[in-house]
Amino acid sequence: MTPFGRKLRELRKARGATMKEMAAALRVTPAYLSALEHGKRGRPSWRLVQAIVGYFNVIWDEAEELERLARISHPRVVIDTSGLAPEATEAANRLAEEIGDMSPAEIARLLSVLDARKRRRGK
Repeated sequence: MTPFGRKLRELRKARGATMKEMAAALRVTPAYLSALEHGKRGRPSWRLVQAIVGYFNVIWDEAEELERLARISHPRVVIDTSGLAPEATEAANRLAEEIGDMSPAEIARLLSVLDARKRRRGK
């Protein structure tokens, strides 16, 4: 499941919407919506995210959060390390090998390092 898929499922269940009802309103198939929730499809288009925002009639902050989650929710990531130090390529490859066996706590530590870096850069 992707961060976007988890949020989408939370919103749908909180609002009492069925997958079939929501899919019909968004003009997508229930199978596509299910795959999106389970992280079996790539990130949703900006247009679909906006349709979901409209469907749930969410407030501005929550709409921005949905857009952010959509951007970071591609389940098959490619990291281009060409032109970077060999250690960057090693780090990317080792992460790809190890992430499936990492505990939630280990992943949380990695995310905290990235979050701290982002804060230092002011983004």
